Amino acid sequence: MKENKSILSTRISRRQFGKVSAAAMASSAFSFSILPSHARGRLTKPTVVGIGTGGKGRVDITHCEEAGFDVVGLVDTADATKMSSVDMENRRLKGVVETRSQYPDAKFFTDYREMFEKMGDKVDAVIVSTPDHHHFHASAMAMERGKHVYCQKPLTHGVWEARMMTKLAEKHGVKTQMGNQAHANDHMRRCVELIRAGVIGKVREAHTWTNRPIWPQGFAKPPAKEKVPAWLDWEQWIGPAPEVGYNANIAPFAWRGWWDYGTGALGDMACHIMDMAYWAVDPGAPTSVTAQQEGATKISPPINSKVVWEYPSSQYTSKRGFKYHWYDGYVNADFDRETWTLIKHSEEYNHPDPKILGGMPFQQFGSVVIGEAGKLIFNRQHGRWFIHSNNDIDGFDWPDKTIARAWDQDPYKEWYDAVTGRIEQAESHFGQAGPFTETVLLGVIAQQNPDTELEWDSEGMQFKGRSDLDKLVKRDYAKGWKIKIDS
Repeated sequence: MKENKSILSTRISRRQFGKVSAAAMASSAFSFSILPSHARGRLTKPTVVGIGTGGKGRVDITHCEEAGFDVVGLVDTADATKMSSVDMENRRLKGVVETRSQYPDAKFFTDYREMFEKMGDKVDAVIVSTPDHHHFHASAMAMERGKHVYCQKPLTHGVWEARMMTKLAEKHGVKTQMGNQAHANDHMRRCVELIRAGVIGKVREAHTWTNRPIWPQGFAKPPAKEKVPAWLDWEQWIGPAPEVGYNANIAPFAWRGWWDYGTGALGDMACHIMDMAYWAVDPGAPTSVTAQQEGATKISPPINSKVVWEYPSSQYTSKRGFKYHWYDGYVNADFDRETWTLIKHSEEYNHPDPKILGGMPFQQFGSVVIGEAGKLIFNRQHGRWFIHSNNDIDGFDWPDKTIARAWDQDPYKEWYDAVTGRIEQAESHFGQAGPFTETVLLGVIAQQNPDTELEWDSEGMQFKGRSDLDKLVKRDYAKGWKIKIDS
């Protein structure tokens, strides 16, 4: 994996880091005095279009505006101007309504292809906050037009797409960021530095877990077809994916529980929770992946699962290699078709053996990195991390800060700094996020083929001896959505 050669990424002393950080903070006062690609001699804010405006999309758009972007366009398959008063009170639609109201002068589209055609020369960057199955098309179209991209996690719906996103970002030299927000937190970056400096020795394994899914998964057939609401462009919502009849139990939220549109709990949460250990160990591509699961069907991800990736030895891992373990879902739950929900019969969720945490209580999600000289226990939501050392740690040479710290620990401001030229790239740029997403999505494929060790050929982008899985590595697209990338 190529190292992000940010101006602060090389090893520097504490004194040097302080001087550079102070200078960067001072320069933030001039955050609007930049020259974006379309400005033609005018000093102005970089312009951005939000693709996906409800839920997380609303949050992403608002924070990007706060960072310094000018929101000039909105794209969503839900058109708030066509909603009834009852629709507007739907908690899943409120974000769409509020975003449209917040940016009344922004041009609105239900199809991002039309937006690119009509607004292309007026747009510097896009925020992609759609369901997973649109991430690749929206982002690839943007990058091929020279637009900077902030894309929500998982970066893509499929492995081939993640590989292509990485290549497109490098080819076009655009500034990119995946929306795994905690990647910008100081405490995550500090733990990465400590692990690489050897605070727990060479790393043998990592364990991460979540209580997700909390949305419906494990159903065997679609819900009954309903009339498409007047405010929804359902054809565009389906986009490149296989068609299914509209039902409110699919959109705007429960799409995560569909293989065709989402990637389940693993795709949703792993780009957050697995991030620190993957970043610290920098293991490259796995050689194999194996999954156990309960409740998955041909169309829906599992109610709970365990996944294990195996990697060869590398710079920060033990000579025997590295294993990454993932756990998700409640162990005593089932899908109830009548209410279209997951029914939990207990609060027990999948997690590693309690010995892994050394007696500390489990939270709903977290991670433990185990090395030859101890373990580091981490939770992305707060700055407390714990080291259980097998040796006397008093003599450990605590490393300097070697990873650039994000402005205000804010991923949107970090991306803004990249777009405006203050840094070379945000740290969760597609060169980092692409290979990481590939790893996560290999686990998604393993969930669809449980209890089988799948050997991965990263260079050939295929599972050894399993040509039947090629269609999961690179999916087919619906008519009108074929996309060719020179790979």
